[in-house]
Amino acid sequence: MSRGLSDIDVSTPAVVLKFDHNVMHHGGLGAIRSLGRLGVPVYGVHEGPLAPAASSRYLQGRFFWNAEPSRTATVRDGLLRLAERIGQPAVLITTDDAGAIFLAEHAEALNEAFIFPAVTPGLPRQLAGKDSMSLLCAELGVPAPVTAVPDSRNDAFEFAGRAGFPVVAKLTSPWRDGQALRSTTIVRTADDLAEIWAARDKAGAGLMLQEYIPGGPGQDWFFHGYSDGAARCRPAFTGVKDRSYPAHAGLTSLGRWVPNPILTEQLTGLIGLLPYSGIVDLDLRFDTRDGAYKLLDFNPRLGAQFRLFEDTAGIDVVRAAYLDLTGQPVPEGDPVPGRKFLVENYDPISSVSYWRSGELSLRSWTGSLRGIGEAAWFTPDDLRPFGLMCLRMGWRAASRRFTSGHAEPAADPAAPRYRPGRRSGRLRRPGRPGHAAPPSRTDRPSSTPDSLNEHVFQARGMNHD
Repeated sequence: MSRGLSDIDVSTPAVVLKFDHNVMHHGGLGAIRSLGRLGVPVYGVHEGPLAPAASSRYLQGRFFWNAEPSRTATVRDGLLRLAERIGQPAVLITTDDAGAIFLAEHAEALNEAFIFPAVTPGLPRQLAGKDSMSLLCAELGVPAPVTAVPDSRNDAFEFAGRAGFPVVAKLTSPWRDGQALRSTTIVRTADDLAEIWAARDKAGAGLMLQEYIPGGPGQDWFFHGYSDGAARCRPAFTGVKDRSYPAHAGLTSLGRWVPNPILTEQLTGLIGLLPYSGIVDLDLRFDTRDGAYKLLDFNPRLGAQFRLFEDTAGIDVVRAAYLDLTGQPVPEGDPVPGRKFLVENYDPISSVSYWRSGELSLRSWTGSLRGIGEAAWFTPDDLRPFGLMCLRMGWRAASRRFTSGHAEPAADPAAPRYRPGRRSGRLRRPGRPGHAAPPSRTDRPSSTPDSLNEHVFQARGMNHD
C-alpha cells in the first residue's frame, strides 16, 4: 500500500453498484479490488454467484440482483433494503450510466442510506444521452462531431449523403433495458445503414448518426477524473486507446497513460463549467483536419479501464471519491507515463480485426504487450475472477454465443439476495482513532424516510437462496 494511504480511516463501507446485466464487466471488479486492498468493507451487486467479480476475495458481501432501472419504485426500495442489510451509510460507486442517472434523479430518497456526490438531477441523463450531449457541446462551444437524430429512413440516408460513409450510429439512450443493438456501430455502406435502421425500428430504439472522424495511432484519447463538491477535478488523468473492442468503436482493450496538459485543462474547465461532481469517463478523438480534440462520449460514472491510472501516491479515481466523500484529504502523486492496461478476454479478439485490416502484425502485437502495468482480470492476489472469466469465455466460444454476455434475469428483480463475501470471514481493518469521520449529512432529514421504515430489511428476512 502507498505510504500516503497507510493511515486512512476505512471504517465506512462501500457499495459497487451495477445495473448493466453484463457478467463480463471488469470495471466493477477493479473498484472492488481498489477499495478492498485498502481494507474498506466492499459490497458488490452481481447477476449471480457465477459472475466473475462476485468471487473476488475483497468482497465483504454480495447482492445478487438483476435490477431493471425502469422499475423506479422497486429499484429504489431494493437499494434501501440493501442499505439496511449493511447497517450504516455506505459510499456508493456506480459503474454504468443507468446507475448514475438513477442515483441523481432519486437522490432525495437515497441520501440517508448512502454517501454519494450531489449532482443536478437531470445532468447525468443529459451528459450520457448521445443527442443531448451533442446539443450541450454546441451550446458550450465544445468541439464535437457533426450529428443528427433522423426521424425517418430518408433522413438517415440524407445525413449519410452529406457526411459521407462511414458514419457512426449510436443509441441515443444506451442505458435503456433490453437494447438489442450495440451502443456504437460504424456504418460503412448504404446496405449497413438500411440494416441498422431496420433493427432500430424493430427495437424501438432512438438512433443518432454521427460524422466519422478519421482515426489513426495515438488519436483516440480518454480522460478519467474525480470532481469534488466544488466541481474541482482532481485527480485528472489522460490516456491513449491503442486498441478497442469492437475495433475502432468500443471499449478500451489496450490503453496507456499519456499525460496531455492541454487536454486536461480543457476538460477540467468543461467539468467546472457544467458544474459536475463525481467520477467521469470521457472519450475523444483528435481530428487532424482542424487540430481539435472532438468529444465523442461523456460518461458520468466510472470508466472500465480506470485502474490504468494509479499515481505514485496510490490514488485512482475510486480511491479519490472514497476519501473525499468520507471527509478525508486526497494525497497528491505524480503520473506514471507509459503505464499500460490490458483486457485479456477482449484484446486478442480485437487484435484479429486490426490484423485483418493491415493495422497490426504479430511482431507489433507482441511488442505492444510489453510493460503491462495492470490487467482487467488477472492479478496474483485475487485469482478466482480470472479463472471464472476464462471458463465463461471458453463456454461462450464453444457454444458460439459470442454476443451473449448477459445473465438470465432473476425471478424477482426487485429483491436483492444477500450472500457473504470471501472477506467476511476475516477481521475488518478498524478505523484509527483521530482520523476523519464521514462528513455530517446535515442536508438530510433527521428522521428516517417513510420508504425505509416500510421496507426494513432485517437480517432474518433476507433471501439467502
